[in-house]
Formats: sequence, structure tokens, C-alpha cells
Amino acid sequence: MPKKALPKKGARQDDLTGLRKLGASRTAYRYEAPSRDILETFENRFPERDYTVELTCPEFTSLCPKTGQPDFGTIRIQYRPKDRCVESKSLKLYLLAFRNHGSFVESIVNTILNDLVAACDPRWMRVTGTFTPRGGITIACSAEHPD
Repeated sequence: MPKKALPKKGARQDDLTGLRKLGASRTAYRYEAPSRDILETFENRFPERDYTVELTCPEFTSLCPKTGQPDFGTIRIQYRPKDRCVESKSLKLYLLAFRNHGSFVESIVNTILNDLVAACDPRWMRVTGTFTPRGGITIACSAEHPD
């Protein structure tokens, strides 16, 4: 079994005290109740730097609100953090919460953007949803903050 690498003396470590989902031995999955309360953030260790984080969920699923049939798509999140970054396991759980939720693509993309902006207050963020064809038509929608 390999030894864990120790941080260099004087190196700053990430503060993990507020993260409840990362490393939890038991994970609760909610498949029909997307809520910004699921999202967790951590301190940006480089707030003075302008850099971009990109997160892609290629297996996003939701339901058509009219027919109840499943919709499959890719959600792509790009953002420039200010003081907080989105923790990826909580983001995964948040996105999974749309699985049995009925909503149109346009609403999903804007809801995700609103919830992420409320959670981490980024300098800039774009959420793009690209959904597989239904009736021969692919739907893609993007929303940005600030507008």
C-alpha cells in the first residue's frame, strides 16, 4: 500500500471542514428534488488569479414535463471563481436530483445557473445543456452570469 504524500512544510492545505458530502461513508440520493441546498463550496485558494474551471456531466437525465419520457443530455459548466469553488461530489448529487424531475431544457439550464451563482458567487459563469435528439431535433441552451 503506497504512503500518502505529505504536504510540503509550510504548504497551505484546503479547508475541508464545511464539506459534508465529500468522503461521506453513506450518500443520500434524491432523484426528484433538485435544490441548491445540495450544493457545497470550498475556499478558492487563488482568488487573485483569473482562471476558468470547467465541469462536464455527459450523463445528465431529466424528464419531459409533458410526456414524462426521459431526456438525456450533457451539462457543461464553466466559471471563473471569486472566493468560493463548487465541490464536485455535491454538484454530482445536485445534477442527479434532476433524474425524475420534469422540466424543459431551457428551465433546467437557467435553474442550474441560478443555483450555482447563489452557491459560489463567481466572477463569471456559463451553463450549457446539449440534449440528445427527440423527433430528429437536438436542443442546446446556454445561459450566462453576468448577463
